[in-house]
Parts: sequence; structure tokens; C-alpha cells
Amino acid sequence: MNQDSPVSPTPRQATPILVVEDDREQRETLCAMLELEGFDYAEVANGREALEYLQKSRTPCVVLLDCDMPVMNGSVFRANQMADERLSRIPVVVVTTNDDGLCSRFPGVAGFLWKPLNFEKLAAILERICPRKAGMTATVAAG
Repeated sequence: MNQDSPVSPTPRQATPILVVEDDREQRETLCAMLELEGFDYAEVANGREALEYLQKSRTPCVVLLDCDMPVMNGSVFRANQMADERLSRIPVVVVTTNDDGLCSRFPGVAGFLWKPLNFEKLAAILERICPRKAGMTATVAAG
């Protein structure tokens, strides 16, 4: 390879959204909606898997975090995330049915969304934080 030739940049990939949800059906539905809206995503079933993903993979633009999960719940994940300087910068949106003491258990999060999920509200939050895949535009807000 000629060292003087410029290296052409690769097309920019959309930054993934990390979906952390233990309920398989809810996770698949949410991921299908993200795909439809043109967002890239990765999915895991609990907080431990989320931490493993964050240690090994591209940094997501946001973490959509369920609260009540087996293995490692959302508040324990958040405590571990905040203890790691690199991971603490990743925004988190808590998606839950339980509103007991959320602000004290999840300080500094980008927002809270309630189940059943209103995807229009989620799309509005994601629109501010995450890029869509190349050539994709919003469909939820249209119409």
C-alpha cells in the first residue's frame, strides 16, 4: 500500500442503542420499533450482560434500561456504570412500570419512560440523542 495515498474514510455507522430488558417479547418489540425508525441497536437481557457488552463493544448513544431484571437489576447496573469513568458518560433512559424512588435510585439519567411504552415519547428522546442509520427518517412522528 502506498503510504502517501489518502485513506478514504469508511461510511459512518449509526451509533447503537443498547436495549437492556429481560422480557424477551418486550425486548423484541422494542428492537423491532427501533429498526423501523432507523436506529441501530444491540440487545441484552440483564444488567450484567449490559456491562459485558459495554466493556467489549462500541459505545452506544444511549442505554434503554429496565429496572426489574434477574441476575443484575437496573439500579445495580447504574451503580456499576457510574463507578466506571468511561461508562458513566453514556446516557441512560429508564424504562419501567415501577416509579417507587426512581430519582434516588437512578440519579442523573436522561429520562424515565413508563410501560406500556409510548414509542412516540421514546422516539422524541432518541431523536435528540442518537443518529439514525444513513438515509433513514422518522416515521412515528409522521402522520
